[in-house]
Amino acid sequence: MLKDAPRLYLITPPIADWTPYPPVFEAAVAVCDVACVLLRTSANDDGAKERIVRALAPLVQRHGVACLVADDPQWAVRVNADGVHIDGSRERLDVALRAIKPGHIVGAGGLPTRDAAMAAGEAGADYVMFGAPGGAEPHAAVVERVAWWAEIFNVPCVGYARDLASIGDLVRGGADFIALGDAVFADPRGAAATLGDAARLMAPTPEAAA
Repeated sequence: MLKDAPRLYLITPPIADWTPYPPVFEAAVAVCDVACVLLRTSANDDGAKERIVRALAPLVQRHGVACLVADDPQWAVRVNADGVHIDGSRERLDVALRAIKPGHIVGAGGLPTRDAAMAAGEAGADYVMFGAPGGAEPHAAVVERVAWWAEIFNVPCVGYARDLASIGDLVRGGADFIALGDAVFADPRGAAATLGDAARLMAPTPEAAA
């Protein structure tokens, strides 16, 4: 029996102009099983940040895809996002869990040790993420952490793939979700071609049997 194929967790670059992104989201849902989009913004002004998220969030949510924002749980609720992704700080994770659970998603990333990941899962995070855009952790270490987690824990696990070639290892490691960022948005072929390749690479294989 094959393990279910992982779903796509799409991470945007820091966005200043939201207008190029609707076609990317449409391409993603057309070819991939998209679970989540993490919207990141580069705007310094709170009003500009809010306009970006309010413009883009409904475009993914109408397809049944969760829309998350980074770091600020109260702001996530205010802009009608589905939840928040917290990187690195146990204190901020605890604040988010108290503030918006159970009605909203709270995910945890930036987990430097196994103990930190276990603590996040035990605290009530909806998922843990290993690897991150711009992260220094080697691919092999991300795969090892994903495989360890998938073998032992029930809390879903996200593995970040820095490029398309990284996807297969994460699938075989047992990741529930594959996170893609620059691999999609920096590909000169365009997002649609990249996402099509990603969908094929995330398909279940005999090596990923449960």
